[in-house]
Amino acid sequence: MKVTAQDVKYIAQLSRLIVPEADLEKSTEEFNQILNYADILQKIDTTGIEPTPYVLPISNALRKDVAKEGVTHEEALLNAPEVYNDGFKVPRVIE
Repeated sequence: MKVTAQDVKYIAQLSRLIVPEADLEKSTEEFNQILNYADILQKIDTTGIEPTPYVLPISNALRKDVAKEGVTHEEALLNAPEVYNDGFKVPRVIE
């Protein structure tokens, strides 16, 4: 399948993109290269190959959820720019 400049204009319109006239020829060539590569991939025999969403095998790399001791109330207030009624004092944002 060969893409023409008219096809690129139509695709750009559907995508709500603006393709300048100066870039139209380059965009047409890039579309054709992508489609040529897709044709090559279509010709590959994948009989007996199970579909997979990942190229490489993956495993769960998350750490164990272990509860740790946090900072005390007093330690947290040490970093406060201002303290009011034993809590953080922040600027009013709602009138």
